[in-house]
Amino acid sequence: MGAKRSFKCTPIRARLASRAGPLYGRASNFEQRTDGRTAARPCRRAPLAGTRFLIVEARYYESVAALLFEGAKAAFEAAGAAFDVVRVTGALEIPAGLAIALELASADGRPYDGAIALGCVIRGETYHFEIVAGESARALMDMAVSRRLALGNGVLTVESLEQAEERADPKSGDKGGDAARAALTLAALKRGGAPR
Repeated sequence: MGAKRSFKCTPIRARLASRAGPLYGRASNFEQRTDGRTAARPCRRAPLAGTRFLIVEARYYESVAALLFEGAKAAFEAAGAAFDVVRVTGALEIPAGLAIALELASADGRPYDGAIALGCVIRGETYHFEIVAGESARALMDMAVSRRLALGNGVLTVESLEQAEERADPKSGDKGGDAARAALTLAALKRGGAPR
């Protein structure tokens, strides 16, 4: 029990790292932000050039939505990926909008390689916050798992508008960019097949 165990990179981990590496996996792809956090640097190569993603965004809080979209757009453009945008009213409508748009794209013979959800839920004085935040997140996760969808969740759940704007701003929190990079990473994994 006293000896330390060292864990080596298993073949599965090695395969995962090699697939996601161009986006997240290599140390050279990380940079220190001015706020002290480490963030993924946009990839210099375009490993997912020619891919197409869906952005479903709730515009209920317009200033937050604009910042989230700005970060997501920059991340997709850095990866050489195209994207389409569907706008819905609020965070609770995002899963339905996503399901409808995915189905239409598949029926049209042009399925998406992945998708991201962008929106914001701000805590109020009632239980409504918990319902909207929880049900939206649950529906998105259920859809991602059941459809094997490369999904990035950029729906903020916050205490105030100021907190939301800080997290959404590409110069500080960049949660829209983080959602896009998560979807890109999963799409890269999906393109390479399941690890053995």
